[in-house]
Amino acid sequence: MTVTIYDVAREAKVSMATVSRVLNGNPNVKPETRKKVKDVIDRLNYRPNAVARGLASKKTTTVGVIIPDISDLYYSALARGLEDVAEMYNYQIIITNTDQDSQKEENAFLNLVSKQVDGIIFLGGKLSGKVREDIERANIPVVICGSGQDAIEVPSVNINYYEAAKEIASKFIADDTKHLGFVTGGYSRYQENLMLEGMKAAFSDAGLNGDDYIMLEEARDYDSGRDIFPKLIDNNRDAVIVVSDEAAIGILHGGHDHGVAMPQRLQIVSCSNTRLVTMVRPKISSISVPLYDIGAVGMRLLTKLMNEEKVDSSVVELPYSVEYRTTTR
Repeated sequence: MTVTIYDVAREAKVSMATVSRVLNGNPNVKPETRKKVKDVIDRLNYRPNAVARGLASKKTTTVGVIIPDISDLYYSALARGLEDVAEMYNYQIIITNTDQDSQKEENAFLNLVSKQVDGIIFLGGKLSGKVREDIERANIPVVICGSGQDAIEVPSVNINYYEAAKEIASKFIADDTKHLGFVTGGYSRYQENLMLEGMKAAFSDAGLNGDDYIMLEEARDYDSGRDIFPKLIDNNRDAVIVVSDEAAIGILHGGHDHGVAMPQRLQIVSCSNTRLVTMVRPKISSISVPLYDIGAVGMRLLTKLMNEEKVDSSVVELPYSVEYRTTTR
């Protein structure tokens, strides 16, 4: 039979309120009483019922995390940061993978809301229009980590991708490298549009029209990156900014397959700086995104929102850097 808080109170000869205070770490319990209750809890192997406690407190101490692709190192690094902070604040995590599918994303959100989680974190993703409507209707704190959104005001944590892309493009232009490729990954159109605008701003500052120099393509994984390499060369690209680290490696290996020297013929910069980019030769230059910190700060922001604490800003931008390695000159 399941041991209840009533059983603990009866065995310890105290009230259920006293047991509850012990469980919640309330200091207003005599040391000898606290020890007696804890001894009974250990002897009966009592485990608090999270559902029952949630009904009483109107909190479940659970947080839903929606991930577009759990196998992607970008998202796993974000998840590691938020999980560590969640553990610090005694929140349990429910992770849902959507496979970049908008219907799965909507189902995941509604399912987590039905489970009465205290808050939800989206790790990147595109956020379909239907999900945006659901977020606006739901009476629950939501934070977006690793991706900005344009049509909805949701607390978020990210870096300034506009400035990062502008910085890289400006460096290329200064080195007389003007024919750029921009390989998107389809993860967040809004974020990728920010990067494109940053690149165009760099060309504008140099007195050039970015539309005449930037070629857009899409590659999300290794194979599609490798397949796209010949197209970049055929269109006389001399540098490429790639959203996906995995696709960037595919482009690098596509060059190897075709006997093309890099960075002499094609310079490559990726955008996530996961450990993959340092495992290949030449090592890939990349925007250094503080993925762990984004996840950790996102979870801390969510805890404040769930507990109705003061929040100085609901839109947080963390600092970034660009790590120039041996795929750039």
